[in-house]
Amino acid sequence: MDYDFQPPKQTTQHHRRPGLSPRFWLLLALIGVVLAPLFLKPSITPTEANTRLEEPPSPPQPEIHREIFKKEIAPGDTFSSLFDDFFTPQQIYQVNQQSKPIFSLSKLSAGQPYRLFLEDGRFARFEYDIDRDEQLIISHHEEGFTVTKEAIEYQTTVEQIEGVIDSSLFNAVAEIGESDSLAMSLADIFAWDIDFILDIRQGASFQALVEKRFRDGQPAGNGRILAARFVNQGTPFEAILYQDEGRSPDYYDASGASLRKAFLKAPLEFSRISSGFTLRRFHPITKTWKAHPAIDYAAPRGTPIKSVGDGTIIKKGYTRGNGNYVKIRHNGSYETIYLHMSRFAKGVRQGSRVNQGQVVGYVGSTGLATGPHLCFRMYKNGSPVNPHKVKAPSAAPISPASRETFALQASNLLRQLGNTPTLTARQESATQTVSN
Repeated sequence: MDYDFQPPKQTTQHHRRPGLSPRFWLLLALIGVVLAPLFLKPSITPTEANTRLEEPPSPPQPEIHREIFKKEIAPGDTFSSLFDDFFTPQQIYQVNQQSKPIFSLSKLSAGQPYRLFLEDGRFARFEYDIDRDEQLIISHHEEGFTVTKEAIEYQTTVEQIEGVIDSSLFNAVAEIGESDSLAMSLADIFAWDIDFILDIRQGASFQALVEKRFRDGQPAGNGRILAARFVNQGTPFEAILYQDEGRSPDYYDASGASLRKAFLKAPLEFSRISSGFTLRRFHPITKTWKAHPAIDYAAPRGTPIKSVGDGTIIKKGYTRGNGNYVKIRHNGSYETIYLHMSRFAKGVRQGSRVNQGQVVGYVGSTGLATGPHLCFRMYKNGSPVNPHKVKAPSAAPISPASRETFALQASNLLRQLGNTPTLTARQESATQTVSN
Protein backbone atom coordinates (compact mmCIF):
# COMPACT_ATOMS: atom_id res chain seq x y z
CA MET A 1 0.00 0.00 0.00
CA ASP A 2 1.46 3.19 -1.01
CA TYR A 3 1.31 6.06 1.41
CA ASP A 4 1.64 9.48 0.30
CA PHE A 5 4.12 10.57 3.07
CA GLN A 6 6.06 13.74 2.72
CA PRO A 7 8.20 14.61 5.83
CA PRO A 8 8.95 18.33 6.50
CA LYS A 9 12.04 19.74 5.12
CA GLN A 10 15.07 20.06 7.46
CA THR A 11 16.28 23.62 7.94
CA THR A 12 18.62 25.50 10.38
CA GLN A 13 16.48 28.68 10.45
CA HIS A 14 14.36 29.38 13.61
CA HIS A 15 11.00 30.83 13.29
CA ARG A 16 10.86 34.31 15.29
CA ARG A 17 8.21 34.46 17.96
CA PRO A 18 6.04 37.43 18.01
CA GLY A 19 8.15 40.16 20.10
CA LEU A 20 6.99 42.31 23.06
CA SER A 21 6.48 45.93 22.22
CA PRO A 22 8.81 48.69 23.60
CA ARG A 23 5.86 50.18 25.38
CA PHE A 24 5.66 47.07 27.58
CA TRP A 25 9.29 47.35 28.68
CA LEU A 26 8.93 51.03 29.43
CA LEU A 27 5.88 50.36 31.58
CA LEU A 28 7.69 47.58 33.43
CA ALA A 29 10.65 49.87 34.18
CA LEU A 30 8.39 52.55 35.57
CA ILE A 31 6.67 50.04 37.84
CA GLY A 32 10.07 48.87 39.09
CA VAL A 33 11.16 52.38 39.94
CA VAL A 34 7.99 52.93 41.96
CA LEU A 35 7.99 49.59 43.78
CA ALA A 36 11.75 49.15 44.43
CA PRO A 37 11.93 51.29 47.65
CA LEU A 38 9.13 49.23 49.15
CA PHE A 39 11.11 46.03 48.73
CA LEU A 40 14.54 47.52 49.64
CA LYS A 41 13.37 49.33 52.89
CA PRO A 42 14.62 47.47 56.02
CA SER A 43 11.86 45.67 57.78
CA ILE A 44 12.44 47.30 61.27
CA THR A 45 10.26 49.40 63.48
CA PRO A 46 11.06 53.12 64.12
CA THR A 47 12.07 52.26 67.69
CA GLU A 48 14.52 49.64 66.45
CA ALA A 49 15.90 52.10 63.92
CA ASN A 50 16.57 54.78 66.54
CA THR A 51 18.18 52.23 68.83
CA ARG A 52 20.56 51.04 66.17
CA LEU A 53 21.58 54.59 65.16
CA GLU A 54 22.51 55.73 68.72
CA GLU A 55 26.11 55.43 70.00
CA PRO A 56 26.62 52.65 72.50
CA PRO A 57 26.77 53.99 76.11
CA SER A 58 30.29 54.64 77.44
CA PRO A 59 31.44 52.55 80.36
CA PRO A 60 30.97 54.24 83.80
CA GLN A 61 33.95 56.24 85.07
CA PRO A 62 35.66 54.72 88.09
CA GLU A 63 34.76 56.59 91.32
CA ILE A 64 37.63 58.64 92.81
CA HIS A 65 38.43 57.69 96.40
CA ARG A 66 38.93 60.89 98.39
CA GLU A 67 40.44 61.16 101.88
CA ILE A 68 41.01 64.12 104.24
CA PHE A 69 43.51 63.94 107.10
CA LYS A 70 43.37 66.60 109.83
CA LYS A 71 46.57 66.84 111.85
CA GLU A 72 49.00 69.24 113.52
CA ILE A 73 52.62 69.93 112.68
CA ALA A 74 54.70 67.84 115.07
CA PRO A 75 58.05 68.99 116.51
CA GLY A 76 60.75 68.30 113.93
CA ASP A 77 58.34 68.07 110.99
CA THR A 78 59.43 69.71 107.74
CA PHE A 79 57.69 69.99 104.40
CA SER A 80 60.13 67.43 102.97
CA SER A 81 59.48 64.91 105.75
CA LEU A 82 55.73 65.34 105.46
CA PHE A 83 55.57 64.81 101.71
CA ASP A 84 58.52 62.65 100.69
CA ASP A 85 56.05 59.77 100.15
CA PHE A 86 54.09 61.84 97.61
CA PHE A 87 56.67 64.05 95.86
CA THR A 88 59.97 63.53 94.13
CA PRO A 89 62.94 65.61 95.36
CA GLN A 90 62.52 67.78 92.26
CA GLN A 91 58.84 68.42 93.08
CA ILE A 92 59.67 69.28 96.71
CA TYR A 93 62.26 71.78 95.47
CA GLN A 94 59.75 73.22 92.97
CA VAL A 95 57.05 73.72 95.64
CA ASN A 96 59.57 75.28 98.04
CA GLN A 97 60.62 77.80 95.39
CA GLN A 98 57.01 78.64 94.45
CA SER A 99 56.03 79.12 98.08
CA LYS A 100 58.93 81.37 99.15
CA PRO A 101 57.41 84.70 97.96
CA ILE A 102 54.10 83.80 99.64
CA PHE A 103 55.09 81.90 102.78
CA SER A 104 58.38 80.15 103.43
CA LEU A 105 57.82 76.46 104.13
CA SER A 106 60.72 76.58 106.57
CA LYS A 107 58.35 78.51 108.90
CA LEU A 108 55.98 75.57 109.49
CA SER A 109 55.36 75.73 113.26
CA ALA A 110 54.80 72.83 115.63
CA GLY A 111 51.23 72.73 116.90
CA GLN A 112 49.71 74.50 113.90
CA PRO A 113 46.84 72.54 112.27
CA TYR A 114 46.85 71.38 108.67
CA ARG A 115 44.67 69.32 106.36
CA LEU A 116 45.91 66.90 103.70
CA PHE A 117 43.61 65.92 100.80
CA LEU A 118 44.29 62.70 98.86
CA GLU A 119 42.63 61.33 95.70
CA ASP A 120 43.17 57.63 95.09
CA GLY A 121 46.09 57.82 97.49
CA ARG A 122 47.79 60.66 95.60
CA PHE A 123 48.42 64.20 96.84
CA ALA A 124 45.70 66.69 95.82
CA ARG A 125 45.79 69.60 98.28
CA PHE A 126 47.50 70.86 101.45
CA GLU A 127 45.98 73.51 103.75
CA TYR A 128 48.15 74.92 106.56
CA ASP A 129 46.95 77.48 109.10
CA ILE A 130 49.58 80.23 109.15
CA ASP A 131 47.72 81.90 112.01
CA ARG A 132 44.11 82.34 113.13
CA ASP A 133 43.24 84.43 110.09
CA GLU A 134 45.19 83.09 107.07
CA GLN A 135 46.10 79.73 105.58
CA LEU A 136 48.58 78.49 103.00
CA ILE A 137 47.09 76.33 100.21
CA ILE A 138 49.14 74.09 97.90
CA SER A 139 47.19 72.34 95.12
CA HIS A 140 48.34 69.80 92.54
CA HIS A 141 46.96 69.65 89.00
CA GLU A 142 48.02 68.43 85.56
CA GLU A 143 50.18 71.48 84.86
CA GLY A 144 51.98 71.34 88.21
CA PHE A 145 51.35 73.13 91.50
CA THR A 146 49.65 76.34 92.64
CA VAL A 147 50.53 78.06 95.92
CA THR A 148 48.24 80.71 97.44
CA LYS A 149 47.57 82.42 100.78
CA GLU A 150 43.90 82.90 101.61
CA ALA A 151 41.72 84.09 104.48
CA ILE A 152 40.29 81.32 106.63
CA GLU A 153 36.52 81.11 106.24
CA TYR A 154 34.62 81.23 109.52
CA GLN A 155 30.98 81.32 110.45
CA THR A 156 30.47 83.87 113.23
CA THR A 157 27.94 84.81 115.86
CA VAL A 158 28.11 87.74 118.29
CA GLU A 159 27.89 87.18 122.06
CA GLN A 160 28.02 89.54 125.01
CA ILE A 161 30.45 88.71 127.82
CA GLU A 162 30.93 90.52 131.12
CA GLY A 163 32.87 90.12 134.33
CA VAL A 164 34.15 91.72 137.52
CA ILE A 165 37.81 91.88 138.53
CA ASP A 166 38.78 90.63 141.99
CA SER A 167 42.52 90.17 141.42
CA SER A 168 43.40 90.63 137.73
CA LEU A 169 41.80 90.92 134.33
CA PHE A 170 43.37 87.60 133.39
CA ASN A 171 41.69 85.76 136.29
CA ALA A 172 38.36 87.55 135.77
CA VAL A 173 38.22 86.45 132.13
CA ALA A 174 39.14 82.88 133.08
CA GLU A 175 36.37 82.81 135.71
CA ILE A 176 33.68 83.40 133.05
CA GLY A 177 35.05 80.55 130.93
CA GLU A 178 36.80 82.65 128.31
CA SER A 179 40.30 82.22 126.88
CA ASP A 180 43.52 84.01 127.79
CA SER A 181 43.53 85.59 124.34
CA LEU A 182 40.35 87.52 125.16
CA ALA A 183 42.02 89.08 128.21
CA MET A 184 44.99 90.03 126.04
CA SER A 185 42.69 91.59 123.43
CA LEU A 186 40.84 93.67 126.03
CA ALA A 187 44.16 94.83 127.48
CA ASP A 188 45.38 95.80 124.02
CA ILE A 189 42.23 97.84 123.30
CA PHE A 190 42.54 99.95 126.46
CA ALA A 191 46.35 99.85 126.67
CA TRP A 192 46.64 103.59 125.94
CA ASP A 193 44.34 104.64 128.80
CA ILE A 194 44.70 101.92 131.44
CA ASP A 195 47.84 100.42 132.93
CA PHE A 196 46.60 96.94 133.82
CA ILE A 197 49.53 96.53 136.19
CA LEU A 198 49.29 99.81 138.11
CA ASP A 199 45.81 101.26 137.58
CA ILE A 200 43.42 98.34 138.11
CA ARG A 201 41.45 98.21 141.37
CA GLN A 202 39.35 95.41 142.83
CA GLY A 203 35.77 95.67 141.60
CA ALA A 204 36.60 96.98 138.13
CA SER A 205 34.16 95.60 135.56
CA PHE A 206 34.06 94.97 131.84
CA GLN A 207 31.59 94.16 129.08
CA ALA A 208 32.26 93.26 125.47
CA LEU A 209 30.52 92.20 122.26
CA VAL A 210 32.69 89.38 120.92
CA GLU A 211 32.58 87.46 117.66
CA LYS A 212 32.47 83.71 118.26
CA ARG A 213 34.00 81.79 115.37
CA PHE A 214 32.99 78.40 114.01
CA ARG A 215 34.82 76.32 111.44
CA ASP A 216 33.31 73.22 109.88
CA GLY A 217 30.62 73.40 112.54
CA GLN A 218 33.11 73.37 115.43
CA PRO A 219 34.00 76.26 117.79
CA ALA A 220 37.17 78.01 116.59
CA GLY A 221 37.85 80.65 119.23
CA ASN A 222 37.07 84.34 119.36
CA GLY A 223 37.13 86.81 116.51
CA ARG A 224 36.99 90.58 116.79
CA ILE A 225 35.77 92.56 119.78
CA LEU A 226 33.15 94.84 118.20
CA ALA A 227 32.64 97.04 121.25
CA ALA A 228 33.77 97.08 124.87
CA ARG A 229 33.24 99.00 128.09
CA PHE A 230 35.66 99.01 131.03
CA VAL A 231 34.82 100.68 134.34
CA ASN A 232 37.73 101.27 136.74
CA GLN A 233 37.54 103.32 139.93
CA GLY A 234 34.17 104.63 138.75
CA THR A 235 35.55 105.91 135.46
CA PRO A 236 34.07 104.31 132.31
CA PHE A 237 36.13 103.69 129.18
CA GLU A 238 34.38 102.71 125.96
CA ALA A 239 35.68 101.35 122.67
CA ILE A 240 33.92 100.90 119.31
CA LEU A 241 35.57 99.10 116.40
CA TYR A 242 35.23 101.12 113.19
CA GLN A 243 36.98 101.34 109.82
CA ASP A 244 37.23 104.94 108.73
CA GLU A 245 37.72 105.81 105.06
CA GLY A 246 41.24 105.00 103.87
CA ARG A 247 42.31 103.59 107.26
CA SER A 248 42.65 100.22 108.94
CA PRO A 249 39.97 99.19 111.45
CA ASP A 250 40.64 100.76 114.84
CA TYR A 251 38.98 101.57 118.15
CA TYR A 252 37.36 104.92 119.01
CA ASP A 253 35.41 106.21 121.99
CA ALA A 254 31.76 107.23 121.72
CA SER A 255 32.71 110.78 120.67
CA GLY A 256 34.84 109.53 117.78
CA ALA A 257 38.24 110.17 119.40
CA SER A 258 40.86 107.49 118.71
CA LEU A 259 41.87 105.27 121.62
CA ARG A 260 45.27 104.88 119.98
CA LYS A 261 47.87 107.25 121.39
CA ALA A 262 51.53 107.91 120.77
CA PHE A 263 52.60 105.62 123.65
CA LEU A 264 51.24 102.56 125.39
CA LYS A 265 50.77 102.85 129.14
CA ALA A 266 53.13 99.90 129.75
CA PRO A 267 55.56 97.72 127.74
CA LEU A 268 54.40 94.48 129.43
CA GLU A 269 51.09 92.77 130.09
CA PHE A 270 50.02 91.13 133.37
CA SER A 271 53.10 91.83 135.45
CA ARG A 272 53.79 93.90 138.59
CA ILE A 273 55.89 96.95 139.33
CA SER A 274 58.78 96.03 141.61
CA SER A 275 60.35 99.49 141.69
CA GLY A 276 58.93 102.85 140.67
CA PHE A 277 60.30 106.07 139.29
CA THR A 278 62.37 107.86 141.96
CA LEU A 279 65.41 110.11 142.23
CA ARG A 280 66.69 108.26 145.32
CA ARG A 281 66.72 104.47 145.70
CA PHE A 282 68.96 102.00 147.53
CA HIS A 283 70.45 99.69 144.90
CA PRO A 284 70.20 96.06 146.10
CA ILE A 285 73.44 95.02 144.36
CA THR A 286 75.78 98.03 144.59
CA LYS A 287 74.47 98.81 148.10
CA THR A 288 74.45 102.53 147.32
CA TRP A 289 71.81 105.24 147.13
CA LYS A 290 71.26 106.51 143.64
CA ALA A 291 68.56 107.83 141.35
CA HIS A 292 66.25 105.31 139.65
CA PRO A 293 64.65 107.30 136.83
CA ALA A 294 62.86 104.19 135.55
CA ILE A 295 60.09 101.71 136.27
CA ASP A 296 60.97 98.09 136.99
CA TYR A 297 58.43 95.47 135.91
CA ALA A 298 58.88 92.07 137.57
CA ALA A 299 57.78 89.30 135.21
CA PRO A 300 58.63 85.67 134.39
CA ARG A 301 61.68 85.11 132.23
CA GLY A 302 60.74 85.11 128.55
CA THR A 303 57.75 87.48 128.90
CA PRO A 304 57.50 89.51 125.64
CA ILE A 305 58.57 93.16 125.85
CA LYS A 306 56.74 95.58 123.52
CA SER A 307 57.82 98.90 122.11
CA VAL A 308 55.49 101.53 123.59
CA GLY A 309 55.46 103.52 120.36
CA ASP A 310 56.48 103.67 116.71
CA GLY A 311 60.14 104.48 116.23
CA THR A 312 63.65 103.51 115.13
CA ILE A 313 66.15 101.40 117.06
CA ILE A 314 69.19 103.61 117.62
CA LYS A 315 71.11 101.24 119.91
CA LYS A 316 71.14 97.51 120.53
CA GLY A 317 73.80 95.84 122.63
CA TYR A 318 75.11 94.68 126.00
CA THR A 319 76.79 96.41 128.93
CA ARG A 320 77.78 95.11 132.35
CA GLY A 321 75.14 97.16 134.11
CA ASN A 322 72.29 97.14 131.56
CA GLY A 323 72.71 93.63 130.21
CA ASN A 324 70.99 93.16 126.86
CA TYR A 325 69.21 96.39 125.99
CA VAL A 326 67.46 98.26 123.18
CA LYS A 327 67.10 102.04 122.79
CA ILE A 328 64.36 103.45 120.53
CA ARG A 329 63.87 107.00 119.22
CA HIS A 330 60.16 107.73 118.74
CA ASN A 331 60.25 111.28 117.39
CA GLY A 332 62.26 114.41 117.84
CA SER A 333 61.51 114.53 121.57
CA TYR A 334 61.05 111.05 123.06
CA GLU A 335 63.30 108.00 123.50
CA THR A 336 62.73 104.77 125.44
CA ILE A 337 65.19 102.14 126.76
CA TYR A 338 64.47 98.49 127.64
CA LEU A 339 67.10 96.82 129.89
CA HIS A 340 68.11 93.37 131.26
CA MET A 341 66.57 91.36 128.39
CA SER A 342 67.22 87.64 128.24
CA ARG A 343 67.35 87.90 124.44
CA PHE A 344 66.34 90.12 121.55
CA ALA A 345 63.35 89.51 119.33
CA LYS A 346 63.99 88.21 115.83
CA GLY A 347 64.68 90.96 113.31
CA VAL A 348 65.57 93.58 115.91
CA ARG A 349 68.72 95.41 114.80
CA GLN A 350 70.16 98.87 114.98
CA GLY A 351 68.55 101.19 112.42
CA SER A 352 65.41 99.08 111.95
CA ARG A 353 61.91 100.51 112.28
CA VAL A 354 59.53 99.19 114.94
CA ASN A 355 55.79 99.61 115.33
CA GLN A 356 53.88 100.34 118.49
CA GLY A 357 53.22 97.06 120.29
CA GLN A 358 55.94 95.18 118.36
CA VAL A 359 57.95 92.73 120.47
CA VAL A 360 61.58 93.87 120.74
CA GLY A 361 62.86 91.39 123.33
CA TYR A 362 62.09 89.13 126.28
CA VAL A 363 62.33 89.58 130.04
CA GLY A 364 65.55 88.37 131.63
CA SER A 365 68.11 89.19 134.31
CA THR A 366 71.23 90.05 132.33
CA GLY A 367 73.54 92.75 133.69
CA LEU A 368 73.14 93.97 137.30
CA ALA A 369 69.81 92.37 138.17
CA THR A 370 68.68 90.32 141.16
CA GLY A 371 65.97 88.54 139.20
CA PRO A 372 64.04 88.54 135.93
CA HIS A 373 62.51 91.95 135.29
CA LEU A 374 62.37 94.81 132.77
CA CYS A 375 63.88 98.17 133.60
CA PHE A 376 61.97 100.64 131.44
CA ARG A 377 63.14 104.23 130.94
CA MET A 378 61.75 107.17 129.00
CA TYR A 379 63.48 110.41 128.04
CA LYS A 380 62.10 113.68 126.72
CA ASN A 381 64.62 115.98 125.05
CA GLY A 382 67.40 114.02 126.74
CA SER A 383 66.02 114.22 130.30
CA PRO A 384 64.39 111.29 132.16
CA VAL A 385 60.62 111.49 132.65
CA ASN A 386 58.13 109.31 134.50
CA PRO A 387 56.32 107.27 131.79
CA HIS A 388 53.12 107.26 133.86
CA LYS A 389 52.93 111.04 133.85
CA VAL A 390 53.46 111.52 130.12
CA LYS A 391 50.31 112.82 128.40
CA ALA A 392 50.61 111.23 124.98
CA PRO A 393 48.66 112.78 122.09
CA SER A 394 45.91 110.73 120.44
CA ALA A 395 45.87 109.52 116.86
CA ALA A 396 43.53 111.12 114.32
CA PRO A 397 39.81 111.03 115.26
CA ILE A 398 36.94 109.89 113.03
CA SER A 399 36.96 111.92 109.81
CA PRO A 400 34.16 114.50 109.38
CA ALA A 401 32.78 112.56 106.39
CA SER A 402 32.29 109.43 108.56
CA ARG A 403 30.94 111.01 111.73
CA GLU A 404 27.26 110.37 111.01
CA THR A 405 27.80 106.73 110.02
CA PHE A 406 30.09 106.16 113.00
CA ALA A 407 27.58 107.72 115.41
CA LEU A 408 24.84 105.33 114.25
CA GLN A 409 27.11 102.29 114.55
CA ALA A 410 28.43 103.36 117.95
CA SER A 411 24.92 103.98 119.29
CA ASN A 412 23.75 100.55 118.12
CA LEU A 413 26.73 98.69 119.61
CA LEU A 414 26.64 100.52 122.94
CA ARG A 415 22.88 99.86 123.16
CA GLN A 416 23.62 96.15 122.78
CA LEU A 417 26.14 96.39 125.60
CA GLY A 418 23.52 98.03 127.80
CA ASN A 419 23.19 101.63 128.80
CA THR A 420 24.54 101.09 132.30
CA PRO A 421 27.90 99.49 133.14
CA THR A 422 28.04 96.16 134.94
CA LEU A 423 27.63 96.64 138.69
CA THR A 424 30.41 95.28 140.84
CA ALA A 425 29.63 93.22 143.92
CA ARG A 426 30.39 96.24 146.12
CA GLN A 427 28.17 98.53 144.03
CA GLU A 428 25.30 96.02 144.14
CA SER A 429 25.63 95.79 147.93
CA ALA A 430 25.67 99.57 148.25
CA THR A 431 22.61 99.89 146.02
CA GLN A 432 20.67 97.34 148.07
CA THR A 433 21.62 99.15 151.30
CA VAL A 434 20.39 102.49 149.99
CA SER A 435 17.15 101.00 148.69
CA ASN A 436 16.47 99.33 152.03
